[in-house]
Amino acid sequence: MASVLEVEAVTAGYAGVPIIHDFSFALAPGSITTLIGGNGAGKSTLMRAIYGACQQFSGSVKLLGQAIDQLPPWERYKRGIGFVPQGRCNFPRMTVWENLKLGCYILEARQHDAALQRVLAMFPMLQAKLKEKAGNLSGGEQQILETAMVLLTEPKLLLLDEPSLGLSPKTQAEVFAIARSIAASGVTILVVEQNVHGALLISDTAIVLEMGRKFLEGPAAAVMNDPRIQNAYLGGNISEETV
Repeated sequence: MASVLEVEAVTAGYAGVPIIHDFSFALAPGSITTLIGGNGAGKSTLMRAIYGACQQFSGSVKLLGQAIDQLPPWERYKRGIGFVPQGRCNFPRMTVWENLKLGCYILEARQHDAALQRVLAMFPMLQAKLKEKAGNLSGGEQQILETAMVLLTEPKLLLLDEPSLGLSPKTQAEVFAIARSIAASGVTILVVEQNVHGALLISDTAIVLEMGRKFLEGPAAAVMNDPRIQNAYLGGNISEETV
């Protein structure tokens, strides 16, 4: 099965300084992959390198077999890469409906209604809050809104940077369930997540970064049970009941 994304020997960073070094991996269609690493390991930089939002010094990035290295972020978005960055990224003084309409901006006008109805069917909560200001929503509701805005364009690859940051445990679980349902629809997901345990439970694959380099890659369950990962990121042993 052909990979949705292929990253080959990529070195990337900012202002001439590499953060990610010689990084390679591939993502299968409809899979969820979690990036794991401490603060400063390069997780968000790797996301930005895929999206074209930082400086790429060497290597290649391919989407569905086509090189996208020279494309700016908006062109990568049009090609099928959706990015929900860390922190709030909606328009808080505009209504939920207005935010969703803005999410349609790269679609042809005749496609808007179908796209809006599709994401509202995916997220019924938004249907009930269309007239509310986005900034008045809870953190979890805003995360869902921002994800819905990206899904309007039916991306092939969805990049999620810390989707559960600052959310309650219950809301985190809801966000993870949404990610699983999105992947089940055929969208490939790459996620950076501070709740490593929760993310690994819904993931097919995990990649561990240390100092901008790949330290470990493998099935999520195997990575979760690796003693080095348990001690560094999961607070010790994880019982079989939680896995």
